Amino acid sequence: MTFYDLSAKTLRGADQPFSAFQGKVALVVNVASECGYTPQYDGLERLHETYKDKGLVVMGFPCNQFGAQEPGGPEQIESFCRTQFGVAFPLFAKVEVKGANPSPVYAFLAKAHGEPKWNFHKYLVGRDGRVLAAYGSAVEPESAELKAAIEAALA
Repeated sequence: MTFYDLSAKTLRGADQPFSAFQGKVALVVNVASECGYTPQYDGLERLHETYKDKGLVVMGFPCNQFGAQEPGGPEQIESFCRTQFGVAFPLFAKVEVKGANPSPVYAFLAKAHGEPKWNFHKYLVGRDGRVLAAYGSAVEPESAELKAAIEAALA
């Protein structure tokens, strides 16, 4: 099984098979609207704009498990992300990312590189659907470390 065998609900409730992203590099991030790391949406959107035509898909998964920092419903989350940060990358339905009932997506990611420790934890998934690396919340989206890993995965 690879990442691209999975699926999730979009923020609007539609089923999204990840097979639609087969052959792309994915940056999967658990996001929250009321977190000290929330400004990372800007950097994530810039990564999306910079690399989307080269094969990167940024995927945001709202989560309320860390400090209850994503309390809103789908409409509130979408409005916040679009109006405050101009987010155009795919956003998915709110999920649990750790503990006894993680979503299948996060169970898969955690099996390879451990559970997220906080909001804005990032997993880099290669074109083959294997998890290449994980980056903690403090790693900025446009950091040299993350950009180098993305570029290597896209090469």
